[in-house]
Amino acid sequence: MAENTGTGWTGGKNAFGDFAPGMVHYTDRVLFDEVWEREGLSKRDRSLVTISALTALGKMDQLQFHLGYARQNGVTDEELREALLHLAFYSGWPNGMGATSVLKRIVEEQD
Repeated sequence: MAENTGTGWTGGKNAFGDFAPGMVHYTDRVLFDEVWEREGLSKRDRSLVTISALTALGKMDQLQFHLGYARQNGVTDEELREALLHLAFYSGWPNGMGATSVLKRIVEEQD
């Protein structure tokens, strides 16, 4: 088990406050302090894997965050567009279209 690196991640706390303390704990302390900080894959690669899974599953709400996070982790907009096009053929055209629409909104909001 990876050590708790204490990254200070508070996404779970920000989303749920005291409403769902278990979800807060596992999101902030396990997922982001441990899993995302493991050696073996860069954060950039973890972002691409996560985006692939979320797109394939049609999880557009979570994809909103993770596409932005991927950009912070060094994935370019062109790489994201290309990844989503590739994913559309493997995960279904509607999932690829939905994910590309989410990315388009993110890019347009940043410009």
